[in-house]
Amino acid sequence: MAATTIIFASLLAVAFTSPVAVPDPDPQISLPPLGPTDPGTIPPLPILQVPTKPVPSPPFQGSDIKPKKIGYFWTGAGDSKYADFLATYSLDDDTFGQFIWLTDVPTSGNSPHHLGPSIDGKTLIGGGLLSLLKTQACDTAYYFDVSNPYRPAFKKSNRALLASITDEIRAKPDGGFLITYMGSAVGTSPGRLVETDAQGNIIHQFPEDADGTANILKDNFNPHGLSVDWNKNIILTSDFVVPVTILKPTLGKVSDNTLRLWNLSARKIISTILIPNGGGIQDVKFIPHNPESAALATAVALGQIWIIYPFRYDANGKQGVAELFYDLGPNARDKIAIYSDFTADGRFFYATITTANHIAALDISDLNNPKRLDDPNEVQPTIGPHYIKVTPDQKHIVVTDYFVQTGDIGIINTPADFKVLYINIKSDGSLDFGRTIDFTQQFANRGGGKPHSSVVFDLTDPNHPYYY
Repeated sequence: MAATTIIFASLLAVAFTSPVAVPDPDPQISLPPLGPTDPGTIPPLPILQVPTKPVPSPPFQGSDIKPKKIGYFWTGAGDSKYADFLATYSLDDDTFGQFIWLTDVPTSGNSPHHLGPSIDGKTLIGGGLLSLLKTQACDTAYYFDVSNPYRPAFKKSNRALLASITDEIRAKPDGGFLITYMGSAVGTSPGRLVETDAQGNIIHQFPEDADGTANILKDNFNPHGLSVDWNKNIILTSDFVVPVTILKPTLGKVSDNTLRLWNLSARKIISTILIPNGGGIQDVKFIPHNPESAALATAVALGQIWIIYPFRYDANGKQGVAELFYDLGPNARDKIAIYSDFTADGRFFYATITTANHIAALDISDLNNPKRLDDPNEVQPTIGPHYIKVTPDQKHIVVTDYFVQTGDIGIINTPADFKVLYINIKSDGSLDFGRTIDFTQQFANRGGGKPHSSVVFDLTDPNHPYYY
């Protein structure tokens, strides 16, 4: 596909004046677009792709089975010419891996990223990592109607006016979402914490106050990880990388070392928490049932897990303290990506180390003495593991073997086998590798499939369905 390099002003013009783009009504934006305050820090400009329409999708044969456990996988077409899509599969034991349905979005080359369900399980939202580069109205979030869980339908797409690079998604109890957008509208710092209403309309792009604006201009704000403690009224976001610096031409990837602690109800930043030389704090999640609302964060360059205490104060009286929790060892250092999840009881913690081709398992029932359950030197049957979720029944983890492949336009191209791993959790928390779904074979007629993320529905008990 043809590509062209454009100047910064042209990039802004594409991002904001594309004739196809239709912003949400009443976006309630209170801040102007923001960029680096030091002109010397403005990175080289990325290569945009010609916004051609997707190649017409080939026909597929769906299935009428109605499993109780359903896996949804937000997937990129292998050749970036066909439309990106949501793939629906059975996760039931007797029909595991049986393909149910495919739902195209109207665009291609988005590099599908994270996927999340609404609180009522009627909507899924998937983000596009590289959507803005296609100049296709710059829509970076795609919504699916899953009111019929066996026949997902594309609903709509939208974009934020101040931000792009859609990442982590958390459903609000009253409907709608909180979403981290890792970059500005043109992929620089700062990004935003975006909020939608129950209809998926963007209603806020935080921070919106003067102090918060000053905070995100002082230090890079490129939020990737997102965790919300609705009961304790706090949010944690973690800063990963300045997105535009992984795209050519580049002076080199710029990774971040910080997290932000937020007041949930006010949607305001309380403090910035530093992990020295963290080299990308990709993920952060609150430990289930922890009385201090402690969280674990992944420091990618260090190959370490850090514990965050949001209600403790440091020696200078600043709220929020970070301490080293566990060093994953030399095989985990400088490995591009480390993403994580917990069992619901907070006892076990799992982390994918993408370019180490490894999934680490920890028993964290005693936070003062975490125990490693995997052999860090073991060769596991996985290539490029990234997105990970513990299934609602707590018996398995679902891992997608694909992170990011920017191709010729970028510098991040991680090896992958494009499989979904369905891994058994043993009683002691260790892992038993077993079943897989191979997306290269299923979608060979569109260049293969690159599954980045997943959502799992468990409808075993119709009175208590789980959406995760």
